[in-house]
Amino acid sequence: MTARSSRSRGVRGSQVPNDPTPASAAWNALVREIEGCTKCPLHRTRTHTVVYRGSFAPRLVFVGEAPGAAEDRTGVPFVGRSGRRLDAAIERLGLAATEVGVLNLLKCRPPDNRFDRSAARTCRPYLDRQLALLRPRLLVTLGGNPLRAIDPGAPPILRAAGALRVGCDPPVFPLLHPAATLRSRAWNERWERDLGRLAEGLRHGLA
Repeated sequence: MTARSSRSRGVRGSQVPNDPTPASAAWNALVREIEGCTKCPLHRTRTHTVVYRGSFAPRLVFVGEAPGAAEDRTGVPFVGRSGRRLDAAIERLGLAATEVGVLNLLKCRPPDNRFDRSAARTCRPYLDRQLALLRPRLLVTLGGNPLRAIDPGAPPILRAAGALRVGCDPPVFPLLHPAATLRSRAWNERWERDLGRLAEGLRHGLA
């Protein structure tokens, strides 16, 4: 039985409660491993690891860069200003909670919110294992760093955003990071345009 058969859909936290399937056991073991991880220096300054929120049978998974202060405090990805921006986008896309998952490439907040590429290389196997269990039909990367990690051959984010990348399994649809759209009117307009393209793709069976 796979992660798609989990009965605990739409769960906001990291674990699958009250579900004894092999998939849930593997997920919970992975969560425990991430929570106890000391493989890079970021564990020294974290308050909480930040693993996942959303469905355990998602159509698509949003992949962000790294937790911020609100995420480090709560242990839940995308709960600050960027999270509110992302949640509004999910609503605009017409996606139910049971269709979406949200996570980050890094599982611990980097100091001063400076993305740590060395830590990203350390965390990457955790991302791969999460996706293998979740089995989404589409990944939506948020910002250049997760796009580069998942699709090293992709062009820079300002060129790649808004166009499907089909050389990956599952396919990748890059978007700007929500935080960037809060700082620039032009990037906000780009975000809205690219969301429209993603919405159109979803209406035509993209995921």
